[in-house]
Amino acid sequence: MDTVNATRSSVRLGVIDGDGIGPEVVAATRAVVDEAIGAAGLGPVAWVPLLMGHEAIAAHADPLPEQTLAALDELDAWILGPHDNASYPAEMRVAPGGAIRKRLGLYANIRPAAAFAGVRASAPGIDLVIVRENSEGFYADRNMFAGSGEFRPTPDVAMAVAVITRQACERIAHQALRLAQGRRKRVTVVHKANVLPMTTGLFRDVCYEVAAEYPDVRVDDEHVDAMAAHLVRTPGDYDVIVTENLFGDILSDLAGELAGSLGLAASLNCSDTKAMAQAVHGAAPGLAGRNRANPAALQLSAAMLLRWLAVRDGDSALHDAGERITRAVAATLAAGTATADLGGLASTSEFTEQVRARVHRR
Repeated sequence: MDTVNATRSSVRLGVIDGDGIGPEVVAATRAVVDEAIGAAGLGPVAWVPLLMGHEAIAAHADPLPEQTLAALDELDAWILGPHDNASYPAEMRVAPGGAIRKRLGLYANIRPAAAFAGVRASAPGIDLVIVRENSEGFYADRNMFAGSGEFRPTPDVAMAVAVITRQACERIAHQALRLAQGRRKRVTVVHKANVLPMTTGLFRDVCYEVAAEYPDVRVDDEHVDAMAAHLVRTPGDYDVIVTENLFGDILSDLAGELAGSLGLAASLNCSDTKAMAQAVHGAAPGLAGRNRANPAALQLSAAMLLRWLAVRDGDSALHDAGERITRAVAATLAAGTATADLGGLASTSEFTEQVRARVHRR
């Protein structure tokens, strides 16, 4: 495999800058990925730039043009910068990230939360992964064949449809249980079956059914409100948490803050064949163009993307590249280099240069 890796011509990745701080953190992430790929002995990255957000509106009058979606259909992996859909024209306020997830079938959202040395964390012992079902649940933009799952039968009444299917529960349970096998072999299923027995009760029950195929993994469950309290009180008790879309979104933001900052909160959106690196944080338009944004979350997300490709393709060099990025970000933070959101003085570019330098260290 080493010989094949050494002569591989290139790694092909899509790249979407997005809005606000997106162009800055994406450029910082590209620089680190290029460095790590080279250090791992692979050929150069073939980047495929695509438009989304305000740039796409200016060029195509559409924040997520069909040209971009068609290109993603042909790609296996890409990096997505943050979007600021709240500032789009009223008729265009689609959330591009959600639309991409739905179009490409990226049903799993993997969100780790671990404290880093050198970063003040509310929960220094936290080291867990939230596996969020990404395709349905209470998210109205993903749970209908056409249109939104939110509607108003009258001007004064708003309603929403939540969708939970056995198929989606089974595949996300497999993701969580396989992940746990490589960690501490514990999965916690999060639901609200005491008040939503048909929907989240189905999610809980199917996860337990799938767990029977993984006898080496210990499985338990919690109500979502209790889980939030437990994360604050005893986050070190948890390993892999699997839950539906809305619950996973909320709990992963909580876990990210407990670990130190959403500026460090990485995530990977994936199916069995495609994956997208996307930081948890937003576009922070007030910081745009000031070289002050924290690129660590997207850099760590890109590392997850490379490791996902490594597993899919059986490519040890890609795994090495991903590990190099994770270690370099951790070592940079441990050395006291941090951006303002973490109490440091480093600019985006200064932090990135430190990470690039450490990519080459073993």
